[in-house]
Amino acid sequence: MSKKILLPLGVLVIALGVCAFDAFFTVHQTKQAIVLQFGAIKRVVSEPGLSVKIPFIQDVRYIEKRVLNFDPEPERVILADQRPLIVDSFSRYRITNPNVYIQRVSSERALLDRLGPIVNDTVRAVFGDVNLASVLSEERADLMDQVRSRVNEAAQDFGIEMVDVRIGRADLAPDVSESVYNRMRAERERDASEFRAQGQEQYDRITSAADREATVIIAEARRESEILRGQGEGERTTILNDAYGQDVGFFRFYRSMEAYRRSFDGDNAYMVLSTDSDFFRYFDSVTQDLDLPGNSSSGKAAQPGSDPGKSEDGNQGGSN
Repeated sequence: MSKKILLPLGVLVIALGVCAFDAFFTVHQTKQAIVLQFGAIKRVVSEPGLSVKIPFIQDVRYIEKRVLNFDPEPERVILADQRPLIVDSFSRYRITNPNVYIQRVSSERALLDRLGPIVNDTVRAVFGDVNLASVLSEERADLMDQVRSRVNEAAQDFGIEMVDVRIGRADLAPDVSESVYNRMRAERERDASEFRAQGQEQYDRITSAADREATVIIAEARRESEILRGQGEGERTTILNDAYGQDVGFFRFYRSMEAYRRSFDGDNAYMVLSTDSDFFRYFDSVTQDLDLPGNSSSGKAAQPGSDPGKSEDGNQGGSN
C-alpha cells in the first residue's frame, strides 16, 4: 500500500478515535449527568455507567446526587419575649430536579448565596413567635419542622429538596446573658429557700413528736420504777423486821459490822473516839450483846466492873 493511502487512513483513524473518545462518558454512582447541546439541556442521565453523546456538539455537566450540607451564618433572632437569641442552624438538601437547578442557579455557590437568606428569614419568622422556654424545651423539634417545611416550599424553585433543618446552637446575646443568669440564680435560690423551710418545718414537727413520745415513755418508765422500788423496799423492810425479831443480838452485831466496813473503807479512814464508846463495844467482846452457841457465858449479862473479855473460869478471852 502506497504512502499516499496510508497517511489519509491514519488521519481518519485518529479522527475516529478522538470522536469515539469524546462520544463516551461515565456517570459515577454519586453523580448525575446533564447533557447540554449549545447550552440547552437535552437529557439527564441518573443511572451510573457508560453513556454516549454526540461528540464535539454536546457537552456533559455533572451534579451531585447525594445529600449536601449547608451551614449559613448565625442569625440574631428576637423572640416573642423580646430576648435576643443567636441561632446557628444547618441544613441538608438534595438536588431533585436537575433541569430547574441548572436553569435557576447553575452552580452550588449561587444556590447557597440565595438559599442562605431564605433559611435565616424563615428561622427568624418562626422563632419570633415563641419565647425562650419553648426554644429550650421539647417544642424545639416542632419549630424546626416548621422551618424545614417553609424553606422546602421556597427551595422547590431551585430544583432542590430540603431534607432537614436543625439548630446547632442557640445562645443568648452577650448583653443579656448575664441578666438572665442572675435572674435564674435568684429563682433557684428562692426555690432552695422554700425547700429548706419546708424541710425545717418537717424536722421540727418530727422532733417535737419524738420528744413528746420520749417524755411519755420516760415518765411511764420512772413511774413503774418507783412502784417496783417501793415494792422492793417494802419487801426488804419486811425481811429485815422478821430477821430482827428472830435474833435481836445477831441483828445488832450484823449492823455494827456493816457500819465498821463502811467507816473503815478507803485509804484515809481515821476516827477519833473514846475507847469506851458504844460504837466499839464489839471490839472488846462479842459476848456482851450477842448470844452465840458454845459461849459459856451465854445468857448472862456482864457484871459491873468485870472484864467482858474473860470467861467464867477466869481465863482471858480471845479478843484481839
